[in-house]
Order: sequence, then C-alpha cells, then structure tokens
Amino acid sequence: MFETGIFYAFAAVLMFAALRVITARNPVHAALYLVLAFFTASGIWLLLRAEFLAIVLVLVYVGAVMVLFLFVVMMLDVDHERLREGFWRNLPVAVVVGGIMALEMVAVLAERYFGAATQTRVVPADYSNTRALGRVLYTQYVYAFEIAAVILLVAIIAAIALTLRRRKDTKGQDPAEQVAARREERVRLVSMPAEDR
Repeated sequence: MFETGIFYAFAAVLMFAALRVITARNPVHAALYLVLAFFTASGIWLLLRAEFLAIVLVLVYVGAVMVLFLFVVMMLDVDHERLREGFWRNLPVAVVVGGIMALEMVAVLAERYFGAATQTRVVPADYSNTRALGRVLYTQYVYAFEIAAVILLVAIIAAIALTLRRRKDTKGQDPAEQVAARREERVRLVSMPAEDR
C-alpha cells in the first residue's frame, strides 16, 4: 500500500514536470523541470527494482540535459551577463525542484525503514536486472530499439544543421582552390645580372 502511494505521487510529479517542460516560457525553468522529470522517473524505476535504469537515467540524462543546455546557450551566442542577471530570479524554481527531488529520494529510501512489510519477489542470488534488461531489449524490443536509435541520429543531424551557419568574421580555406593552383600562377622567376665583387 505504501509503495503504491509513493508510485502515484511520483507519477503525479512526473506528469506535472513534463507538462511544465513544454509550457514554461523561460528555457532555464524548462530545463530544471526536465531534470525533475528525469529524476522522478528514476525514482519510479527504483520502486520497480530496476536500479540500473535508475542510475543510468540520473547519470546520463540529468547530466546530459545540463550539458545540452549549456551547448545550446553557447551556440546561440547568449549574452552571459544577462544570463547571470537572471540567476536570483530562477533560484526559487531551482529550490522547489531540488526540494521535490530530495523528498522523492527520502520516500524511496524510507520504505525499508518505516514502510509496512511488502511482499517481495524472491530472486536467485545470481540474478542481474541488467542482464534481464539486455535480453529483453535486444530480443523482444529490438526493432523499437533500432527505430529509437535512428530517430535520435536524425535529431542530432537536424540540431547540427540548424545551428550551423556561416559567419562573416571567420576566415576559412578553400581546398579546391588550393589544389587547382598552378606553379605558373604562384611563382615568378626574375633574371638579375650577376654582381662581381
């Protein structure tokens, strides 16, 4: 019963955070809500005893979201002084998101100390949920996995194509022009009379 309540609480927070990601006008707030959504999803996976997925989600996605956000900020040439000015304005949202994440982790970890005894599935000593995940992912869901990989590849290519632009203040080389150069155009022989000393 306790675990079911925690699951529904996490699901509600996850739905709220996902909704705020697409409705927040400030990109900093949207990124913080996305971090909250990923952190809440990892808490749900901890409840489902999928520790590997939970750890990977926190390490890869939560870290990658911040790196991606910084990458976008650098590619768009955002004025860093204006970005620093909004730090205190974004602090309340950051505190709320951090507090919710801390409460979620306390709720997950408090089950073994304060929660009622729940029926747990008995697994062998050599059971690995990572091995079971790999077996299911690469056999039963292999086509979905490959389609997701192709979609991510297309998204990466589209992001590079959208941010790639030529700047007037940068100098570049034209390899075709360099290869097409001839010696007669580059070198001029000048005959000079010899001097006797």
